[in-house]
Amino acid sequence: MQRAKRVLLLYITILSGHHRATMAIEKALRYLDPDIQVYNINSFNYTNPILEKVINRTYTGVIKRTPEVWEYLYDNPKIVKNTQRLKDMIHRFNSSKMRTLIEDFRPDAIACTQAFPCGMVADYKVTYGSDVPLVGVLTDFYPHSYWVYEAVNRYAVASDEARLKLLQDGVSPEKVAVFGIPIDAAFKISLDKDKSLERLGLDKDAKTILIMGGSTGLGPIKRIVATLDRIGPKIQMVIVTGTNTKLQGYLNRRVKNFKNKIQVIGYADNMNELMTASDMIITKPGGLTVSEAMAKGLPMIIINPIPGQEAKNTQFLLQQKVAVKADNEEDLAILVENLCYNPSKLEAMRAAASAIGKPESAYNIAKMILEL
Repeated sequence: MQRAKRVLLLYITILSGHHRATMAIEKALRYLDPDIQVYNINSFNYTNPILEKVINRTYTGVIKRTPEVWEYLYDNPKIVKNTQRLKDMIHRFNSSKMRTLIEDFRPDAIACTQAFPCGMVADYKVTYGSDVPLVGVLTDFYPHSYWVYEAVNRYAVASDEARLKLLQDGVSPEKVAVFGIPIDAAFKISLDKDKSLERLGLDKDAKTILIMGGSTGLGPIKRIVATLDRIGPKIQMVIVTGTNTKLQGYLNRRVKNFKNKIQVIGYADNMNELMTASDMIITKPGGLTVSEAMAKGLPMIIINPIPGQEAKNTQFLLQQKVAVKADNEEDLAILVENLCYNPSKLEAMRAAASAIGKPESAYNIAKMILEL
């Protein structure tokens, strides 16, 4: 009897787009092959839990206090070159745990949704002469240099622009497939907007604005809500605060003070329905969130993108005419008013988003993994 296929999925940070991507791939793998064995793990926490906490805390601090530092570090050729020795040292330090994991589980393929574990596995393959197929799954619209390793067998990227960038970095054309960023299969399901509004307790006669700040509720959401509450059109706001319980409590205490209907949600597991009910989304441009929005044909207003990957995502979204960008809360209010009073503009953005949305992304990536 042939043993079940085994796939190892690696991400970093439990509450992240990287993890949501691996969960979407895992779901698709199990749909395609019900007998498959999937091991889906936080590679950073597995190999070095202390270092994970330090790096996550440092990254969050830099993004909040000195984002210009991250902008300088992100995909800077000098930094990539100068940190090569440090990266090699970290990989060597973690290699014994990675070797134990791979040799115990004996996967038929490995897929990584973040460059760090992809690099660790690529180095493992070279060091130990392994031929296990390795897939790099990019969760932003622009690849950086830390993704590029000869030992990677396939790359799944979000756009033609991302594919071209990898080719310019020396990756062979046959290795790169444009499948989109993997999102949950639920976003393929069409829901009725009026019924979604009714289930959510929202008004059918108001423009519904979905407001998000990523999984940790970052950004000037308090000021955004206060500013939008003063505009002319009849609106209602659904605010997803993620793990930011302070923000959730602050807004819940002030719901009665707003003239418009406000609904505050913590960590949402019904994004398909929330996006179906919404007329536009105000968000940071994380790869998973904007891919979900495009799959639902939801126009976007981008505010406060993180320098680096989110700035690159913003550039892509603006070029595709699926989003507009606000520089501050006042600018945001003008853009929201303009879209509320200009249904043809809103519809054009919706059509553009639907045209490039890839709700089948996780399925196609899972199929490629199984074929390897």
